[in-house]
Amino acid sequence: MTARSQKNWNADPADLLRAGPGFRLADLDPASTPGYDGDKDQGQSDLEAGADELDELQERLYAQSRVEEGAPAVLLVLQAMDSAGKGGIVRHVVGSVDPQGVALAAFKKPTPEELAHDFLWRIEKRVPAPGFIGVFDRSHYEDVLIGRVRALAPADEIERRYGAIVAFEKGLVDRGIRIVKVMLHISADEQKSRLGERLDRPDKHWKYNPGDIDERRLWHEYMAAYQTVFERTSTPEAPWFVVPANRKWYARLAVQALLLDALEDIDPHWPAADFDVAAEKKRLADS
Repeated sequence: MTARSQKNWNADPADLLRAGPGFRLADLDPASTPGYDGDKDQGQSDLEAGADELDELQERLYAQSRVEEGAPAVLLVLQAMDSAGKGGIVRHVVGSVDPQGVALAAFKKPTPEELAHDFLWRIEKRVPAPGFIGVFDRSHYEDVLIGRVRALAPADEIERRYGAIVAFEKGLVDRGIRIVKVMLHISADEQKSRLGERLDRPDKHWKYNPGDIDERRLWHEYMAAYQTVFERTSTPEAPWFVVPANRKWYARLAVQALLLDALEDIDPHWPAADFDVAAEKKRLADS
């Protein structure tokens, strides 16, 4: 189903953007806007309308968890090449809800302590609690992406990790955590333009990492690694969604739609009062 608050989709983005059997990353145009009939201005209007709905659904999700043991949660996994717009998703999509109900984890290079454990050890500790929208800005998938491309682990260990990830995510789903896995797909040319903008603007220098150029030289290797990730870890319980990201407005709208789709399907409910409402109204009037 399409998000109730977004009016310009001609098909369900969850169906259009799912990396199902036979999906080929090379066939998806990063500048396209699959399923959306509107332009940038209409997309902004839909994003604003969606923000109001997302805010209400998140509050209902959180409220339900205050009284219901084992209430559901949502985990948004964001993966992408550098400058593809993960930060914009966090600010403009997730940032529209009450931050008290959001658990954000940005996974960087593992620490020595983390390297002493299995790769999923640090991930498990940041899984969202019931009632929360969790966001992984990069995730356990780094361990089969850069881990594979940069040969940071033996090939047989990388192979083991695909199965470990599938089992781990199934366990999360069984615990009531709805997983929305998104790869923001940017083109190499668009990334070059965005990195150039960071170099041209002093207020963006803090975002620039010289190592990004080194990773660009391995673009084809990374695309192959992502293709393998989709083939090995996109499951019915936790499918991958690949969002064209050259147009920032579309990427934000699409990720919002995927979150709305997940929350509308959960349909969290307001808890019933555990007190006599009429009596409390009388007491308030008399106070």
